[in-house]
Parts: sequence; C-alpha cells; structure tokens
Amino acid sequence: MSNPESVDPAPASADRTLTATGGTSAPVPVMPWWRFGMVWLVVGGPAIVVVASLGTAVVAYLGADEVLVDTPSARVLPVQPTSETPAVTARNHAATAAADR
Repeated sequence: MSNPESVDPAPASADRTLTATGGTSAPVPVMPWWRFGMVWLVVGGPAIVVVASLGTAVVAYLGADEVLVDTPSARVLPVQPTSETPAVTARNHAATAAADR
C-alpha cells in the first residue's frame, strides 16, 4: 500500500481549467492579441479608411488645378458677363455640339 502523504492530488491550478460540467480539461493556450481575427476586423477597417483618405488628400493636393484670375473663353463675349452667362454658354454648346465636330 502507498503512503497517503506521497500521493499528490491534482489541485485546481493555473494549468487546468474547470469546465461547465465540473471536470477539468486541457490547458488553454494564451495567444497574443494579433492572432485573433476579430481584432483585425475591428482595427483593420478604420485603418484602411484612414490610409485611403490620406491617399485621396495627396492626389487632390498634387492634382489641383491652378486658380484662374481671368475667365478664359474661346470666343470674345459681345456683352458683359452676368450670373447667367455659364448657363447660357452651356445651353448654346449643347444645342450646337454636333456642328462643332
């Protein structure tokens, strides 16, 4: 017969976890945060949006048109330009677009 003092019962320690049924199971490995897929869904979406917005800002800054002081036109306008001049010019161009080709 063995000595009861020499038998070491398995106490509930850090290497074993209790299950819902009260038994013990194998140890659960602790993974680093970047190994969880949910983290990349939560962090990755906004990160992609930030990078895309910075790229859009760079494209907008580098591709900006120069500011024109004078109104350019192919034709000299016989009358003083008014607030309706762009609309009238667009209407006339649309009406004669086939003749310009």
